[in-house]
Amino acid sequence: MTFEMLFVFGLLAVTIALFISDRLRMDLVALMVVAVLAVSGIISPTQAVSGFGDPVIIMIAALFVVGEALFRTGVAATAGNWLLRVGDGSETRLLLFLLPVVALLSAFMSSTGAVALLIPVVLSMARKSGLQASRLLMPLAFAALIGGMLTLIGTPPNIIVSGQLRAAGFEAFGFFDFTAIGAVILFLGVLYLVFIARFLLPQSAIRETGNPHPTLSVFTERYPTAKQLHKLIIQPGSPLNGQTLSEAAVRSQYELTVFAVQRQGQFLSTLQPVLSQTRMQALDTLILYGRDEDVHNFCQALQLRRLGFPETEMMKLQQRFGLAEILLPPDSPLTNHTLKEGRFRENYNLSVIGVRRQGLALDTRFIDTRLAAGDTLLLAGAWEYIRALESKRELVVLETPAELQEIPVHAGKAHMALSIMLAMLMSMTLGWLPNLSAILLAALAMILTGCVTLSEAYRSLNATSLVLIAGMLPLALAMESSGALSFVVDYLIREYGNLSPILLCAGLFLMTSVLSQFISNTATTVLVAPVALMTAQTLGLNPEPFMMSVAIAASTAFATPIASPVNTLVLAPGNYRFADFAKVGIPLQILALAVTLALVPWLFPF
Repeated sequence: MTFEMLFVFGLLAVTIALFISDRLRMDLVALMVVAVLAVSGIISPTQAVSGFGDPVIIMIAALFVVGEALFRTGVAATAGNWLLRVGDGSETRLLLFLLPVVALLSAFMSSTGAVALLIPVVLSMARKSGLQASRLLMPLAFAALIGGMLTLIGTPPNIIVSGQLRAAGFEAFGFFDFTAIGAVILFLGVLYLVFIARFLLPQSAIRETGNPHPTLSVFTERYPTAKQLHKLIIQPGSPLNGQTLSEAAVRSQYELTVFAVQRQGQFLSTLQPVLSQTRMQALDTLILYGRDEDVHNFCQALQLRRLGFPETEMMKLQQRFGLAEILLPPDSPLTNHTLKEGRFRENYNLSVIGVRRQGLALDTRFIDTRLAAGDTLLLAGAWEYIRALESKRELVVLETPAELQEIPVHAGKAHMALSIMLAMLMSMTLGWLPNLSAILLAALAMILTGCVTLSEAYRSLNATSLVLIAGMLPLALAMESSGALSFVVDYLIREYGNLSPILLCAGLFLMTSVLSQFISNTATTVLVAPVALMTAQTLGLNPEPFMMSVAIAASTAFATPIASPVNTLVLAPGNYRFADFAKVGIPLQILALAVTLALVPWLFPF
C-alpha cells in the first residue's frame, strides 16, 4: 500500500468521523477536504476544485431554478393540494401515494431532478397538514433512489453495466430488464418506509430560525370572527344587484365583511377582491365574515342564498386571499377614528374583520368603535394587498401568515411552467437532448418566460447542498487516482473469488453498496462493473446476474447523506443528522440485498 493510498484512506476516515460527530457543518467539512486535496499533491489544485464545475452540480443548480418556478407559479402547491386530499391528513396515506409517484418519476428522469422538483411540494404539504417535513423527505429521497432501479435510464449505473455487457460481446440489458427486481424492492421498500421507518425517523420538529410565521389557523384562534366564514349567492331580483357594498350599507347595517366575489361561470381560482367601487351582480358569489344571525338577516333582507364551503374550495381560496395582523402606532391617522371615517377599505383595499385591544378581542360590532393607539387589527383580503402593507409607514405589520410565503406570485404563468417541465421530461426520457442540456434550457426558459425572476432563481440555489456535493466529488477522484479504490476491489476479489456464484453476487453487492455510501455510485459502478464482468468470465459463468447485482447495489445509497445528491438535497430542509440516514437506510439496504439475491438467479441464471 502506497503513501498516497494511506493518505486518501486517512482523509476519508477523518471526513466520515467529522460528518458523524456533527461538530462542524457538512459543507464546511467538504470545503476542508477540497483545501487538503489541493495541497496534498495527489491530485492537482485544478482537480481539487473541479467539483464546482462538474455537470452534476450545474444540473442540480438548474433543477433548483425549475423547482422554484413550479413553486412560484403555484404548480407545486396544486400538486401538494391533490396529494393532501388523497392523503386525507394522514402521514401513512400521504406516503403511500407520494412514494410511488416519485419512484415512477425517477424511473424516467434523474432521481436528483425528481426530488428537487418535489421538495417544495413536500414542504408545502407538511406545513398544511401539520406533519413534520423530516418524516416525509427522507422516504421521498429513498423512494426516488429505488425508482432508479426500475428502468434502463433510471440511473447512470444501469446504463454503465448494460454498456459494458455490450462492449464485451454480450447482449445488453433491455429497457425493462431491471423492472421486475426494482418493482419488488419498491413494493417492499414502500411498506418499510411507511410502516417501520416511522419508528426510526427523527421525531423532533424542524428547528426554526428567527421568529416563525404563524399559520392562518393561529389567527383564527386570536380573533373569533376569523372562524365565521360564509359563502352566499345573490339571487335574481336582489336589491343588492348593481350596488356597491357601501351603498347597500352591508357593513354598517348588517355587521358583515365581504372581501371576495366570484362571477357566474368562473372558477374559484379567479375570485376577485371586493373593493370600494365593486358593484354586485345577480348570481355573484360572495365570500364574507360575520355572525350566523347577521348572515341570516342579510340573506332574508336582500334575497341571498347560503352555499356550502368544501375543503377543496377553501384550499383554492387561500391561494388568492389571506389574513394579516397590524398594529396602530400613536401617530397613525386611523387613531381616534372609526373604520368608516378612516376609509380603510378605500385606502388599503383590505377589510378589518377583527380588533384586539389590550390583548382582548373586541365584540364583532366594532364598526363604530373609535380605534386607539396600540390596537391590533386583523385584515382580510387579496395577498397582493397584504404584501403592499409593508410599504405603509402609518401602520406596523405585526405578523403575516406562513401561507403568504407559499402564495404563487406568478400564478398566471402556471400553464407555461408546467409546459416547460413536461417538455424537459420528454426530452430526457426520449433522448432528444442530453439531460444537462434539457435541464439548463428548462431553467433558462423559466426565467425568460417570467415563471421565476432572476433574483428568485439566485435565491433558490441551496448553497449548502451544492457546496457539499462539489466538495466531495474530488475525494472520489483522489481515491481513483491514488489507486485506493482499485486496491480495495482487488483485495476483496482475491480473498473471496472462490466462493459460490450466489455468494459472489452478495459480495459484489455489498462492496458496491458500501463504496456508494461515500463516493459517486456512477464512479463506483465504473470501477466495480469490470471486476464483476471479469470474475464471471474467469469462472465461465453468465455475467448478467453479476452485473445486475452491481447495478441494483449502486442505487442503494441510503446510509449516508453524501451517498447521493438525492440524500444531500433533503439533508438541510429535513434537518437530518448524519446518523439518521444510517438508522433508516441500512435496513433498506439489507432488504434490497435479500430481494436481489432471491430474484437475480431466477431471472438471470448463472
